Amino acid sequence: MFSVATLWVPAYWPTTIFQVGIFALAGTTVLGTHRHPIRFAWPFVPLAFAVLWGILQWSTGHTAYGFVTRVAILKWTTFLCVWTIGVKLFHDETAARWYRCAMVWFAFSVAVVATLQLYTSAGAVFWLFPTPYSDNVMGPFLSRNDFAAFIEVVLPIVLYRAVSDDHDATLYSTMAAAMYAAVIASTSRAGVILTTLEVLLVPLLIWIRRGASHRAVRAAVLKLGCLVAVLTLVAGPDAVWRRLTTADPFAIRRELTASSWHMAAEHALIGTGLGTWATVYPQYATIDVGARMNEAHNDWLQWAVEGGIPFGILITTLFFWSLRAAFRSVWGVGVVAVFLHAAFDYPFARATLGSWPILILAMLVYVKKETAAASAKFAPAAAVSLSERN
Repeated sequence: MFSVATLWVPAYWPTTIFQVGIFALAGTTVLGTHRHPIRFAWPFVPLAFAVLWGILQWSTGHTAYGFVTRVAILKWTTFLCVWTIGVKLFHDETAARWYRCAMVWFAFSVAVVATLQLYTSAGAVFWLFPTPYSDNVMGPFLSRNDFAAFIEVVLPIVLYRAVSDDHDATLYSTMAAAMYAAVIASTSRAGVILTTLEVLLVPLLIWIRRGASHRAVRAAVLKLGCLVAVLTLVAGPDAVWRRLTTADPFAIRRELTASSWHMAAEHALIGTGLGTWATVYPQYATIDVGARMNEAHNDWLQWAVEGGIPFGILITTLFFWSLRAAFRSVWGVGVVAVFLHAAFDYPFARATLGSWPILILAMLVYVKKETAAASAKFAPAAAVSLSERN
């Protein structure tokens, strides 16, 4: 939460504080493994390999810029540490639910502040801190796509509660609608498409996979739909509609993708060095947009450029590993959305933002146990009684 709240700061010290804290927690976690071993799961392999591969590139001189590669090594080490801490913590289902609840309330707060700030602050973060931008500053996020990716991670959790929680359904429906409306206000095209799919998919999955009654899901969806429609109109869909209907939605990204493919092809095995896409890109640029291009706007392709094609393939296995557990849990489909968003932007470029989906990945390790409990919750009373007798 600290790392998200300070994303706007034009300095590295907030990231340093965040990383030092994460490294300290991870060290404590590893030292305590003799009492409770950390459960192994596949994501450990690509995350650990990314750290080792970056160290190998830097130590052998196979990088276009050693400093940014060292920064990238720290980023991947942060992801690995967040994963390790999460796997250690979330074997306790109560702890996992507490963390998800905290994430929901924090994301809801950020969404409300971001929407109000967008229309009243003239680009100042929290109405206090001026930025070089006059629009599309969403709370602490200077990038609308980063904001959308942040909401994508958390929105399925609150949607799950909105449909499945009988007591607080109205509360969670309102929170989900506010978060969705904030993405509409941000005008992130990929964000709008992916969060819309989440709003449609989560109730459907709960009905199909969790055995919830048709009447209960229909009532929850009706309530959620009304709130989403109202708050979306309040947020104003006109701007995002203009962006969605633009004549060439892939302008600039098309040229960046073509250049990145050429970069990946010429450095297929070892890559240019983690974090060095921006350093190498000018040699392959085909357009000049009058600004420095800092990322490929495609994390999947950028991994292949910086680490080599085998490295890129290994990192994308995180996405494929998450699919089964994410759809089984329903609340975890936000990870899938963020990886899909990464094909058009760069949510994993920062250790701060990228750590949120990694945290959900750690929760998905234990989804089988939690799924059994949730299925019992949605089962009819007679079925539960029969199960208890058996």
